[in-house]
Amino acid sequence: MFQPHYFHAKDGLRLYGRAYSFGAERRAGMPIVCLPGLTRNSRDFHALATFLASPAGGGHPVVTLDYRGRGQSERDNDNGRYTIAAEAADVITACAYFGIDKAKFIGTSRGGLILHHLIVSAPALVARVVLNDIGPVVEIEGLLRIRDYLNAARGPESWAEAPIFLRRLHGEDFPLLREQDWRDMAEAIYRDEDGLPIADFDPAITAQLKGLTADTAPPELWPQFDAFHDLPMMVVRGEHSKLLSEATVQEMSRRHPDLVAVTARGQGHAPHLHLGGLEAHIAAFVAG
Repeated sequence: MFQPHYFHAKDGLRLYGRAYSFGAERRAGMPIVCLPGLTRNSRDFHALATFLASPAGGGHPVVTLDYRGRGQSERDNDNGRYTIAAEAADVITACAYFGIDKAKFIGTSRGGLILHHLIVSAPALVARVVLNDIGPVVEIEGLLRIRDYLNAARGPESWAEAPIFLRRLHGEDFPLLREQDWRDMAEAIYRDEDGLPIADFDPAITAQLKGLTADTAPPELWPQFDAFHDLPMMVVRGEHSKLLSEATVQEMSRRHPDLVAVTARGQGHAPHLHLGGLEAHIAAFVAG
């Protein structure tokens, strides 16, 4: 279904990605590159990537990535390199490794912020963009919520508990999700260590959030967003999102009149892009 790939960042760190309909069987057409959220990994996109690579989804070649310190990518001994700039450079390296000189990108949360960096640092690489519950303004309420649950002392104590734990944590914002969806979410978030589910990222990544307070003002990225003006763009906002506001989406639409804005009903931050009919919206958009 996919081919696993290991390659190296410019600083030598070993990175990981998955290729769907790539390599010797690469299909025609511009590739789609999927960029996950802050602590997430390539497994988040498995269902969507499988669909987009299938005839029903358009038969696209798709790449999904693990950033440094997440999933099967190596952890960085220098915590100061867990930055958007470093991760954007790794995305450029990944594209070179996969022979991609131009791509359609899907960026969830942190992935969308990386795209705001790439459109300035490597604009020729970006052909079309889907931003999943992220924009030029990040609401501090949403960041504080992420800070709190990612730095919580306790996690699930068994695989049986993992989906129940996640539903208890996020269920209010995700009424759309059913039992199997919570199990799938657990398998994407956690890795197995001696039969126990362990969050699949370097804890140093979330330690960076501990200094956030309600008075923190995240930098706004309108100049970078404006650099997307000539590119086709879609934004997906979770109906219950605390990170991306409706006001920000409205301003994005004002600045980018051709923006395709979609609401993920019954979902919060960040929407599962293979649920609730979102995959059909995305397939239609990336086929353009």
